[in-house]
Amino acid sequence: MADKDAGQNLPRSTHIGYAIGSVSTGVFSTVPGLLLLSFMVRQLEIPAAIAGIVLLIPRLWDVITDPFCGSLSDRTFTRWGARRPWMLAGSFTLPVAFVFLFTVPDLSASALIWYILFIYILCTTTFTIYQVPYIAMPAEMTENYHERTTIMSWRIAFMTLGILVGGAAAPELVSAGGGGTEGYALMGLVVGAVLFIFMFGSFIGTKNVPLVKPVVSSTPFREQFKAAIDNKPFFVLLAAYFIQVLGVGVMLAGVDFFSTNILGDPGQTSILFVCLIGPALITMPLWARVGKRVGKLNGYKICICLFAIGGLLLMFSNPESLWQVYLFVFIMGAGYAGTQLFPFAMLPDTISADTIKTGLRRPGAFTGVWMAGDKGGFAVGPAIFAAVLAITGYIETEGGILIDQPELALVGVRFGFTLLPAILMVVSLLILRKYHLDEETKAMLGIEE
Repeated sequence: MADKDAGQNLPRSTHIGYAIGSVSTGVFSTVPGLLLLSFMVRQLEIPAAIAGIVLLIPRLWDVITDPFCGSLSDRTFTRWGARRPWMLAGSFTLPVAFVFLFTVPDLSASALIWYILFIYILCTTTFTIYQVPYIAMPAEMTENYHERTTIMSWRIAFMTLGILVGGAAAPELVSAGGGGTEGYALMGLVVGAVLFIFMFGSFIGTKNVPLVKPVVSSTPFREQFKAAIDNKPFFVLLAAYFIQVLGVGVMLAGVDFFSTNILGDPGQTSILFVCLIGPALITMPLWARVGKRVGKLNGYKICICLFAIGGLLLMFSNPESLWQVYLFVFIMGAGYAGTQLFPFAMLPDTISADTIKTGLRRPGAFTGVWMAGDKGGFAVGPAIFAAVLAITGYIETEGGILIDQPELALVGVRFGFTLLPAILMVVSLLILRKYHLDEETKAMLGIEE
């Protein structure tokens, strides 16, 4: 169990010291999803179907490594605590791997595919080493329900900043470097440096967090995974969130293609990304108030509906009227803000429900399963978009050269970027109908919804 300090309010310096790590998680969760598919298809001339597989395999690997890393961190005990040693290891390995991901050597076509696949697996593994213990930490930093909400609000705010800056700046860095493979190499170097600064900064910033004893248990790893699945509120929330992340992953993968092939201007990529992520900085306080008034679950549902409506309107918008495109993407972005805030605010509730039921403290195991779903969704999403491109006959190019695409391929780009994410959001909304915490758990957590 946590020591007695864990139930007290934490100083603002600890809030910020922890939350700055989310700048890096936001950047890494965004940049490969936004640019890696386009890099492979439009710069390296890798067929879309193969590129989709290259994106998918490393994230499927996360399904194994995320829960394992979470379980392992539950059992770690050092003078730095259970989570921080893993955060330190990830801080020194992920940035280096990321640089190599976009700095490609002169290889044959087949060797290049294997190179990207290996380096991307290395990236996702080192990211797991950092992220899973990092996300598990708030469940141990305090026993105070409202203090956990404060910690999460800071984390989401910094994550949104990372997503916004990474998504907007990365394409501009590519352009500043000449727009070809040299531009991507420059982007990889700069983003790698940013990842290190904020990851290592969070290790330093969490030096004063309360320490907890590791879980003393001989439960096999597979049983801990089963425990996470058997926690019905957790499983339902994860299932809904996974489908939702699929939609976001599909949309992110399509931004560059939509800008280039539908709007006719690759420079629109950064603008559309800002329109999608920027509203989060404006609407996050609003959604926090909405959640307090109507409950986190209802607030979550409202945001999903808003995202879906924006996607439907965008599908039938006129690409020549950019104000329409910006407006509808902005609407989707306003909904997206809440779809990030509410599930992560509800996640500690489901972990606490397990603690109340079993008496065990195992946030790492639950967080590991959660992050496997999170990263899996962001990987499968681009793979789905790549499949849409392949099915509709999209023609891959070398060096980002603009060519006339078949009409069906243009329909595929528009559908994948707009309507498909909206449909997936609706599916996640239907799943959420099964989510509920039992009355005993809500009473003990002080939840009124």
